[in-house]
Amino acid sequence: MAYLALIISFVTTILLTPAVKKIAVKIGAVDYPNQRKVHKKVMPRLGGLSIYISFVLWLIIFEPSNVYIWPLIVGGTIIMAVGLLDDLYELSAKVKLLGQLAAAVTVVLGGIQIDFINLPFDGKLEFGMWTIPITILWIVGVTNAINLIDGLDGLAAGVSAIALLTISGLAITMGNSLAIFAGLILLGSTLGFLVYNFHPAKIFLGDTGSLFLGFMISVLAILGFKNVTMFSIIVPMIILAIPISDTFFAMVRRLIQKKPISSPDKLHLHHCLIDLGYSHRSTVLIIYFLSALFGIAAIIFTKATLWISLVVLIALAVLIELIVEITGLIGKSYRPLLNLFSRVR
Repeated sequence: MAYLALIISFVTTILLTPAVKKIAVKIGAVDYPNQRKVHKKVMPRLGGLSIYISFVLWLIIFEPSNVYIWPLIVGGTIIMAVGLLDDLYELSAKVKLLGQLAAAVTVVLGGIQIDFINLPFDGKLEFGMWTIPITILWIVGVTNAINLIDGLDGLAAGVSAIALLTISGLAITMGNSLAIFAGLILLGSTLGFLVYNFHPAKIFLGDTGSLFLGFMISVLAILGFKNVTMFSIIVPMIILAIPISDTFFAMVRRLIQKKPISSPDKLHLHHCLIDLGYSHRSTVLIIYFLSALFGIAAIIFTKATLWISLVVLIALAVLIELIVEITGLIGKSYRPLLNLFSRVR
């Protein structure tokens, strides 16, 4: 049944997206080119609506009685509406944040929370009074991380699909019914949209899609990894390492430059790779590869012994640092690890 949900949602989104494209053009939900953007022509940007419709429709059909389904759908509807309004009217950062907080609070009040994290040797760290703020911070943080990488054709949708494939696969091994069905339905919907969104794109996700995908991935990570035996909060962080790292270093970069954290720039990972001479398509494929690598690392992490898991974490930390230095994600002069390697040679 789970794989049937994947196929049906895939087909549904393929059928819905052309209609959504027409609606986007008709109501003026389009993206105009400017100096910060890579595309050179006006593009419809309401694509996430087809993903949302397919997801909600099939989730209700396949998981109608689950206690978490309505908080998930209501929260997702709020975040989708915020994105849709932004695609139409370009909301301010404060208004978008308020909408994200409203969506996050909805699922938290519905019982979807990070109550604790599992530790090695059967330990457990209870969050107590910090449960709600930590959960909201996680949801809002991941939502914005996916939103911020939506800068090239197929990038955010593809990275989200890789994350959802990993989350769904791990959920299957753990027997988590809602995480399995929600993950696979959202994966199928995202892949169906990617048919139209991969370079050269015919339609963009828009904030309607990137905020919705980020929100849903953050919530599914909470639902799917509560019972992971080792460092449960680290597993989704590994899966989402590329968008989280890109967002984190964007914040660091802006603090160093004494700019507002929400100020836009053209120094995200995909911009840096293009500046290094990679083509649009090659840049997207490189980031897909890195996302898949971290997804595989997350799977190894959940199955490995404590010491191997620690080795995996150290290797991933070094890899992230090398990516930052090679691409100039913080700045062209920031190269401590590469300089160290040069001196050793």
